Amino acid sequence: MPPRKKKDAKPKPMKAILWESADQLRGTLDAAEYKHFVLGLVFLKYVSVAMAEKRTQLEEGLSDGSMLSSLGLEGTASAELIAQTIEDRRQYTGAGLFYVPPTARWELVMERARGTLEGQSLGEVINDSMDSIEKANPALRGTLPQEFNSPRVNETTLAGLVKLLDRLEFQTQVGEDGKRIGARDLMGEVYEYFLAQFALAEGRKGGEFFTPESIVRLLVEMLQPQEGERVLDPACGSGGMFVQTEKFIELHEGNRFNISVYGQERNLTTWRLAKMNLAIHGIEANLGEEPADSFHDDQHPELKADVVLANPPFNISNWGGERLGMDPRWTYGVPPVGNANFAWIQLMVNKLRPGGRAGIVLANGSMSGKSGGEGEIRRRMVEDDLVACMVALPAQLFRSTQIPACLWFLAEGKGRRHSDWVKGRAGEVLFIDASGLGEMVDRTLRVLSATDIERIASTLRGWRGVDGAPTYQDVPGFCRSAPLDEVRGNDFALTPGRYVGVTEAAEDPDAESAEAKVERLTKELFVHFEEAGRLEAVVREQVGRL
Repeated sequence: MPPRKKKDAKPKPMKAILWESADQLRGTLDAAEYKHFVLGLVFLKYVSVAMAEKRTQLEEGLSDGSMLSSLGLEGTASAELIAQTIEDRRQYTGAGLFYVPPTARWELVMERARGTLEGQSLGEVINDSMDSIEKANPALRGTLPQEFNSPRVNETTLAGLVKLLDRLEFQTQVGEDGKRIGARDLMGEVYEYFLAQFALAEGRKGGEFFTPESIVRLLVEMLQPQEGERVLDPACGSGGMFVQTEKFIELHEGNRFNISVYGQERNLTTWRLAKMNLAIHGIEANLGEEPADSFHDDQHPELKADVVLANPPFNISNWGGERLGMDPRWTYGVPPVGNANFAWIQLMVNKLRPGGRAGIVLANGSMSGKSGGEGEIRRRMVEDDLVACMVALPAQLFRSTQIPACLWFLAEGKGRRHSDWVKGRAGEVLFIDASGLGEMVDRTLRVLSATDIERIASTLRGWRGVDGAPTYQDVPGFCRSAPLDEVRGNDFALTPGRYVGVTEAAEDPDAESAEAKVERLTKELFVHFEEAGRLEAVVREQVGRL
């Protein structure tokens, strides 16, 4: 009998192959360096290829004369003019691309990785490339890693990684008009995939720069940022909120370039990651002049945003609150020094324009805790009718922490002048208990599905009175619109479970009535009594014979 033919193994996706190869560097570098190291190479590959595509477009357009008029030229372009134009930095920066000097391009790095270029080591070549790109593009200054020549990095391993990244292929980055287009390609996907994988690899520390995608999507779907608006994340991590915002606007046929993005991040490595992430996705963002703490070094002091969204670190005690006791941002009361939750909330409220809206991820304790004056701050916020919606999230959505989390949605001016975002809901708060939603992807991590996200978001849209949204109705066990008087009666606790009640059991048309069930069980009980009596008599008889 011939041996059974083995089934072909399912081929691994390119992203998984890239991750496994990049993971070879782990152990030679610490987590923070390793992350920035690999993603820096991904970025170098991206900017080089995007520029090469634009350069080819310029060269072809000048050669056949189709681009001469757009450049203010007449006649036939000479070889000298073509060579000069395709190296003109303004041709790239004006199209939303980064200019990569000839000595910094990926092709040169690849030559050294293959061993066909003599002289400097591969690490030195990459370092020089990063330095040249920063000098040619002031917006990237201080952003790119330059630690590739470290003695801890094996040259052979580095060359293997470079060759692997060279396999990346992606769709066009330059449209017919010569302008930068969206990063709906393998490069953008690889970068996001790597960010997620690094967050998993770093565990708790990974949560400092990466918010799970399903939570980011939920925030964006509920806040619905629109083109022309100003969006702020004062704890922006690696910029995932902005990427999802751009995707949302594009999905709803808006102009993703017509949005102003502002962020702030205090960790230098994470700030760099954010700048590279946004650059790959073609998002122009103002992340401040440098990494900085939003509480103590506001990089956008005059900004008033239409939308504020953030996942700040939970329950942090070392935020320097003792130095901000009389800060004018504490509109509703001085937050406790030992916990920054209500400092974050008030900081974001302070950044809202009149009628603006905010969505914030916080620990569950923020909904009912009273220590350090938190209860009084929450009371004042509720009395001011600032709180629009509270969402209780399922457990295990964050691999980096087991602390249960919730979402706060705030609408500036909801009670005083009925903000445009919420129509006719003055004096009400929407409570949504989503703690039973989500699906486990492994034994420790839960993810909200697209169906879950739409259910929660459409509930808020209906409550807000959005045109075309389903009419809002309370659903026992899931959602309820409660008046402020009821919230007062609950001592201003905002835990959804206090308000939504319990899920109604579905009616079974074939189910027996309560009266019939009692009658049936009573008959069964008497039958058991009779049987018990019969068995007792048998036992007595058998014992008497002994």
